[in-house]
Amino acid sequence: MKRKIGIVDTTFARYDMASAAIDELKKNATNIEIIRYTVPGIKDTPVAAKKLLEEEGCDIVMVFGMPGPTEIDKMCAHEASMGLILVQLMTNKHIIEVFVHEDEAKDEKELAWLAERRAREHALNVIRLLFRPQELTKLAGTGQRQGFEDVGPIKQ
Repeated sequence: MKRKIGIVDTTFARYDMASAAIDELKKNATNIEIIRYTVPGIKDTPVAAKKLLEEEGCDIVMVFGMPGPTEIDKMCAHEASMGLILVQLMTNKHIIEVFVHEDEAKDEKELAWLAERRAREHALNVIRLLFRPQELTKLAGTGQRQGFEDVGPIKQ
């Protein structure tokens, strides 16, 4: 059975994380259909995700955003995140939030690297959720991070 993966991204982002994720999805899963929906800003992403889930029949959605470094940017990201959580609860389907805050990196080169890596690592999580959820169970408690290096489990 072909699985539908929704991709939501924004024109506000400074890096095309969606294309990186789509590339990773296509490299690692064959029985998928990808539907992309681009919106202006991060607060537009919850309705786009809901439309992909309800109107396009997507099984899961990835949402990409790149909030800026200012307080208003962080507030908008928080509001978008709350909206995405609400959509998950309303539809009973996963939305994988892939936000990269501009102030997570020391410069633009690192920001691009982080955006690319986080998008690709979350794409692999989507594949696990859809096709191999037992792999996620094996990773429970291991300190996985998407983007920067994993922190590992706490030693007892």
